[in-house]
Amino acid sequence: MQESLTLRNGASSLLDRVRHLVVGGAVAPGDLLAETALAAEFDVSRTPIREALKQLEREGLVEIRPRVGTFVRKPTSREILELFQLKESLEGLAAGLLAQRGDVPELRSLIRNVESERDVVRAQDRAAYAALVHEFHHTLVAGADNHKLSEHYDLLMNQLAYHRIVTQTLALPGRLDRSMSEHAQIVEAIQSKDPLAAELAARRHVTQTRQSATIAVSGREDGATSSTTAGEPHD
Repeated sequence: MQESLTLRNGASSLLDRVRHLVVGGAVAPGDLLAETALAAEFDVSRTPIREALKQLEREGLVEIRPRVGTFVRKPTSREILELFQLKESLEGLAAGLLAQRGDVPELRSLIRNVESERDVVRAQDRAAYAALVHEFHHTLVAGADNHKLSEHYDLLMNQLAYHRIVTQTLALPGRLDRSMSEHAQIVEAIQSKDPLAAELAARRHVTQTRQSATIAVSGREDGATSSTTAGEPHD
């Protein structure tokens, strides 16, 4: 049994795998992360699991309550707004930097990504599109060729649990098409080698995503309230 945060055969670290459970949507905000269950799932003792959870607490992803347990942390509305503000700044900066680099591999990857998006949008395949969204944004940031930017962006995206947000927003009518169009505008601005236009396009896209996320979350909360109310006994 491996007793460190690194798994056998050079596989991804235990920390990465536990983190993925939290940010990938496998567990929901407020869910309990039981050390014994995680230790059994990853075939390790509870000690490295405890170390991983402590690191995730430092990253703001979980909350450890002494003598109670570890729970997936749900960001407050204010925190989500602040995280989106940072996302807008970082992605705007990344798009502007990439526009200055010319015909680099990351730009070609973004062009192919948008082409793939058109196919999955025609098929209305939200799951496939969500995967392409993840690829698009991380390629955009990688294309900036700024290691500190990438480092802070990864932490931000984990705290925002962005995959869960994307999944919610793509269920909104018309959001698939609008998102694809916004991605295409970003790529077009980068291809034109106009850093300012690229930054503005990226910022507008993040703003639209934030607005869609607000609508999606409000709709889910309203639906939950309606369901609870409908199930209540009446006099």
